[in-house]
Amino acid sequence: MKVTGDVYALDATKGNYAYLILSEEIILVDTGRPGQGKAILNELKSMNIKPEDIKHILITHHDIDHIGNLALLEEETGASIWASKEDIPYIYGEKNREGIKRFLSFIFRIKKPGKINPFPEDHKIGDISVIPTPGHTPGHVCLVYKDVLFAGDLVRTSKGQIEPMQSFINWDTDLSLESIKKVGYLPFKWICPAHGGPVKRNGEWNINM
Repeated sequence: MKVTGDVYALDATKGNYAYLILSEEIILVDTGRPGQGKAILNELKSMNIKPEDIKHILITHHDIDHIGNLALLEEETGASIWASKEDIPYIYGEKNREGIKRFLSFIFRIKKPGKINPFPEDHKIGDISVIPTPGHTPGHVCLVYKDVLFAGDLVRTSKGQIEPMQSFINWDTDLSLESIKKVGYLPFKWICPAHGGPVKRNGEWNINM
């Protein structure tokens, strides 16, 4: 699904969207839940994009439905993998997730990727700005490319409305709400969340907390 001229929500991951950015270097944002990897590759093929055309994979946070195909796509693309230094230990399994997320990590045994790079200290990957937005996970980030905010699980959308994620799946809900407020000062026009469809920002960043 085309969002803007060079941003696509991958239909293969509908319900927990991964996104494709066609900048100077093609970039994938998140990798969907386990089992969606082949469908992602097929969708890329339908867009005349070869696996090796993907140069970077950016992970917004460590949840299973965002890293579910990371190892497969790393092998297929040879892309550089980036995530926050706070969330990398959870991706590698060096730290245990909490609550229901820990339970899910036992059910879905995910192959670990090879090398994960921590986001650069200048918070830049090419034309993309990395915005630390902790709360949903310790190292959750949002990404800004041109006028598009890739929100990860900072917020979700439902019937065109923007809502915070349910508190029971947050690492620290109070911190997450602070991150939501902080992001509202950024000058973006589109919100691309993982859960719910992309929506155009309509004036103020009014979210029912």
